[in-house]
Amino acid sequence: MAATHDPKWPDASSLLSLSAQPERRNVSLVGLSTHRHSLSARSALSTPRAIRAALERYSTWSYEDDVDLGDVVNLVDVGDLEDPDAEDAVERLARQLAGAASPVIVLGGDNSATFTALRALAGEDLSGVGLVTLDAHHDLRDGVSNGSPVRQALAAGLDPAAVVQVGLADFSNSGPYARAAREAGVHVISRAALRREQIEPVIGHAIDVAAGTHRRVYVDIDLDVADRSVVPACAAAAPGGLSADELRRAARQVGADERVFAVDLTEIDVARDSDDGRTVRLGALLVLEVLAGVQRRMR
Repeated sequence: MAATHDPKWPDASSLLSLSAQPERRNVSLVGLSTHRHSLSARSALSTPRAIRAALERYSTWSYEDDVDLGDVVNLVDVGDLEDPDAEDAVERLARQLAGAASPVIVLGGDNSATFTALRALAGEDLSGVGLVTLDAHHDLRDGVSNGSPVRQALAAGLDPAAVVQVGLADFSNSGPYARAAREAGVHVISRAALRREQIEPVIGHAIDVAAGTHRRVYVDIDLDVADRSVVPACAAAAPGGLSADELRRAARQVGADERVFAVDLTEIDVARDSDDGRTVRLGALLVLEVLAGVQRRMR
């Protein structure tokens, strides 16, 4: 059923634009529908397309900040990268994002999208980049898959001391990979530790560590860090993860930090979603939360 048009109730898809607008804060959006190297069986259906469509379900008004995003933010949609699992994806994505407004919101795809987007945006030298992951998993597996983006980034020169992993869950990792993270010097904030803190100071601390004194920060939000009840489209999500509210607050905190130059949303498989589309709808809300954070940078 089509939504009723009301000029006094603009829906969030109205934030999407094909070009920058000088009078607003411009944020870029790109789709990276990786799926071919997923460790879990995954459909080829486009999550980026589904999230864009789900924006129509929401308005542009933020009660918390008393602002209409449509008045201050412009979401420049640069489209989806074709064949994002191909060997030359990094080079093609870099060309597609050349000159793109910052920060960039990347819509996956599985978690292999993280390494592709990080390299495309940061280039060959990763010494000036930090990484924060919100993820139930270390993603340090061997090979090339959605279980290996952090290992790939470390192998490409990312300083492990500039990596902070938030939300690591019990019974979702292994001893060898946990020891590998510890021995490398990766900072870990487990799900158990999160239960003792509010999410905002945790995310702020994670960005502080990843940024150090000079680094720009890339943030990976793997939605399997959330409780399985709110993300049925995430194959590896388990009961007891972050709540939808915690994830939304984290996304707004990330968006508000000037040091963050890119945020990705990964691991939603549209074919696995519930009939009410709750995972995709949460993904769309996280886009809006990032934008709500970005407008705080303008204050």
